[in-house]
Amino acid sequence: MFSRAVPAVSGQALCLVNQQQNRGMATLKHISMRLKSVKNIQKITQSMKMVSAAKYTRAERDLRQARPYGQGSKQFYERAEVASVEPQTPQRLIVAITSDRGLCGAVHTGVSKVIRGDFAASADAVANTKVVCVGDKSRNILQRLYGKNIMLVANEVGRLPPTFLDAAKLTIAILNSGYEFSSGKIVYNRFKSVVSYSQSDMPLFSQSAIEAAPKLAIYDSLDGDVIKSYLEFSVASMLFYAMKEGACSEQSSRMTAMDNASKNAGEMIDKLTLTFNRTRQAVITRELIEIISGAAALE
Repeated sequence: MFSRAVPAVSGQALCLVNQQQNRGMATLKHISMRLKSVKNIQKITQSMKMVSAAKYTRAERDLRQARPYGQGSKQFYERAEVASVEPQTPQRLIVAITSDRGLCGAVHTGVSKVIRGDFAASADAVANTKVVCVGDKSRNILQRLYGKNIMLVANEVGRLPPTFLDAAKLTIAILNSGYEFSSGKIVYNRFKSVVSYSQSDMPLFSQSAIEAAPKLAIYDSLDGDVIKSYLEFSVASMLFYAMKEGACSEQSSRMTAMDNASKNAGEMIDKLTLTFNRTRQAVITRELIEIISGAAALE
């Protein structure tokens, strides 16, 4: 009697039971692997948030010290009433302040969007404008549509805090490039608070525009060599200030982005843990039902 009942249970029904068990175990394994992956991502984002918080503290301190450089140069241009001297074929220069690193929200995209808007506003702007990309991020965004307008690219930006020496090297590369621009601007991210920044710009002028300023005489008699030296220093000062503003905005944005990513990972972990527990409970319940049904069939 007992030996005849075993083959009846271990036929097609037993094969279906094994398939259901295997399917349940495969689902549990998949959820477990995904849960482990999300936990590892959360650890990485939390570590990056802590690193960005430390870098942000230093960047904000350095920014306070760098503000007089950029604001002093801007005030000189404003009080001397320096204006662009546009020739028949104006040549413009745009310097995009970004970096090589990502995972920091829309910091780099915002700067590139401003430049794309300038190009889209006028067809002459595309033909008469050159772009200096400080950082690979702006180069990667602009080169698809405006690759011919990119004149220089500065790499290795964002790995270390920017220094005045970096700004001086960039200034020398721009002024010695052979491109005679009549006007231009520096597009950068201006830091407001930990969770806020905005795109801003500072003007760039040629030496002829400074010499033609109506109120330049109030700063004593200046010859061409002095004006040239000050032009180099003022451009380096504004680039240094813009790079410090961009670095502080980048670190604050990365800190916020990594905090949001950690919170999202935590929500995914809670949902996956609940799904894993429900699936495991369903597998255990199904196995108990199958055992009880098998025992009842043997009676």
